[in-house]
Amino acid sequence: MSYPNTQLLIDGQWQDAADGRTLPVFNPATGAEIGRVAHAGIADLDRALAAAQKGFEAWRDVPAIERGRIMRRAAGLMRERAEGIAAILTQENGKPLAEAKIETMAAADIIEWFADEGMRIYGRIVPSRNPAVRQLVIKDPVGPVAAFTPWNFPINQAVRKVSAALTTGCSIIVKAPEETPAAPAALLRAFVDAGVPAGVVGLVYGTPAEISGYLIPHPVIRKISFTGSTVVGKQLAALAGQHMKRVTMELGGHAPVIVAEDADLELAVKSSGAAKFRNAGQVCISPTRFLVHESVRNDFAAALARHAQSLKVGDGLAEGTQMGPLANPRRVVAMTSLMEDAVERGATVATGGARIGEAGNFFAPTVLIDVPLDAKVFNDEPFGPVAAIRAFNTLEEAIAEANRLPYGLAAYAFTRSLKNAHLLSQRIEAGMLWVNQPALPLPEMPFGGVKDSGYGSEGGPEALEAYLNSRAVSIANV
Repeated sequence: MSYPNTQLLIDGQWQDAADGRTLPVFNPATGAEIGRVAHAGIADLDRALAAAQKGFEAWRDVPAIERGRIMRRAAGLMRERAEGIAAILTQENGKPLAEAKIETMAAADIIEWFADEGMRIYGRIVPSRNPAVRQLVIKDPVGPVAAFTPWNFPINQAVRKVSAALTTGCSIIVKAPEETPAAPAALLRAFVDAGVPAGVVGLVYGTPAEISGYLIPHPVIRKISFTGSTVVGKQLAALAGQHMKRVTMELGGHAPVIVAEDADLELAVKSSGAAKFRNAGQVCISPTRFLVHESVRNDFAAALARHAQSLKVGDGLAEGTQMGPLANPRRVVAMTSLMEDAVERGATVATGGARIGEAGNFFAPTVLIDVPLDAKVFNDEPFGPVAAIRAFNTLEEAIAEANRLPYGLAAYAFTRSLKNAHLLSQRIEAGMLWVNQPALPLPEMPFGGVKDSGYGSEGGPEALEAYLNSRAVSIANV
């Protein structure tokens, strides 16, 4: 499938930037330019903001059941178009076609869940101290939303924000990633084609700092949702705080994997290995710090290395590819730096550890063992196909290391002991913990972190609260 150029979506119309500016889009498997994306300026943002305000004033009065019907039509369009959208996503992001299709199909499930959940936004009647007074709690949409989404899951991260906004009656402007613009555009196109009124959904690209610096303080915008690095997230949260804007932040992580001495090693390798090298490790909830009991460390490390060696690395569109390239050259440089630092500090490369070839952004699936605590890979989120292994002696020691960093997004554990599982569930400081399984970020479950990994949720009923005002209304009978 040919790769499309991507336009802005403003007031229900796909259009070029007012000044005609564009940015190049590259295929990370080849390094070749494959298309262009429109670059919004301030004039475009002003039109998008005016449209979002107009769209909100209409959409908030649409009954929840009708909003849900339109959203379900959008979900159906995503399923119908999944093959084509997945091919576009692979071309701009690099992930294998099978992973791209899963992301596209999952978006439909997420839309449908939020569509149904919108029917369960309940206020309540509060018993009054005066029989002549009726006390109500009413839930109203907060208003137009500005959402900022990353390149690693350009559909998945956008669809959670758009679905939460629409089901609660908000309008939304999405600032999607310039590196992977066509896939989120296909998502927004499904909503437009499904009948979402003009202005309710908007899409812009451009200079990230300029767009965030303009949208966040603007009086039209009442809520911010951001997925990205902790450093940038803190800057945007501070800006939002200056203007009293409600914020959801899903930020960086450095997920520990605790493999207890009683773990099912085959399950642990299969589950964590699949999660580790998914999307070439460019996943905010990717397992990164492998804490393995001393008694099983050698067996686990050898098995994980064999798993990494067995993966077929190549162009995501090629038959049988299991891991594609990194999304951009910056990630290759970052991986190389992490490898050099780890080895200098005493870590051993069990497999991988280097770039593959000269064309594209390919990096070998990598397993490091005996990684010291002061190595960068054990302190800075690697965001690449690197599994760093370190041994522990007691579960308490492993929990302490898991909680050492300021991150608290995701964590994993493998144990046959209910006692261990209970202790881990009580002590691990992470917004999401998966025990004896790979990550399952289902739409009905909370999705978000604690500590420096952010606040708020992008899943479960909790996700809707940030898009709603709770108002107290008391009516006296006179």
